[in-house]
Amino acid sequence: MATEPTGRGPTLVVVTVIFAALAVSSLFTPDYIIPSPRQMLGALVELLTRQSGDLGITVVRLAAGVAAALVLGSALGGLMGVVQPVARYSKSLLFILSGVPALSWMLLAVLWFRDTEMRIFFVLFVVVMPFYALNIYDGIRALPRDWTEMLEVFRPTRWEVFRLLIVPHIVPYVILTTKSVSGYAIRMIVFAELIGAAVGVGARLAQAQGMFRIDRVFAWTILLVVLNFVLQGVINLVERRMLAWRPAAQIR
Repeated sequence: MATEPTGRGPTLVVVTVIFAALAVSSLFTPDYIIPSPRQMLGALVELLTRQSGDLGITVVRLAAGVAAALVLGSALGGLMGVVQPVARYSKSLLFILSGVPALSWMLLAVLWFRDTEMRIFFVLFVVVMPFYALNIYDGIRALPRDWTEMLEVFRPTRWEVFRLLIVPHIVPYVILTTKSVSGYAIRMIVFAELIGAAVGVGARLAQAQGMFRIDRVFAWTILLVVLNFVLQGVINLVERRMLAWRPAAQIR
């Protein structure tokens, strides 16, 4: 598999331009609107030394919710791909779930669950799971008919068809879905913590907003952006390892 361009150069240019714009804007605005880069850096160091545990809590919540959505969503998508009656009804259900606003799920979670962790897990799971189910279902539908006919020549069992044909085919769809929802999942977990948690990045953002500590708001935001970059890097590494057999297409 050909390596993808890392994009580090353009990323550094974009980050530099953003911080330069913030630095210039801070010269003409009060600190409670746009703090100086020095204040942001001070707040960032303060958060890493005193409140880094909140970032860890958010990461654990994120991992638990996305992992559950991946496993159960992929299982449902696989079942939809091989059992047509399940697909007909499940698609309707998934489209309904996808159309419910995240705020509605958060308010319902507050009413339905007493435990804070369960509320956050529920919101993240119910929002992210349909992406996996629908993408895996579409991936199975896109399975080339020639591959199926070729495997049937060897008279495989259902388990062999699943293990040798379906699983290798849907792995790229699972990885692509994870790459697509990682940033969205981070935003959702912070939103859920903002409304219904006492600890975590979202809760600390609400606290910073209430104290008019805009420097901390920027610092937490920077940490969340870095977290997204780290997650994307890990996913890309897994993709290169698991899909090393697949050559990357190059358009000339």
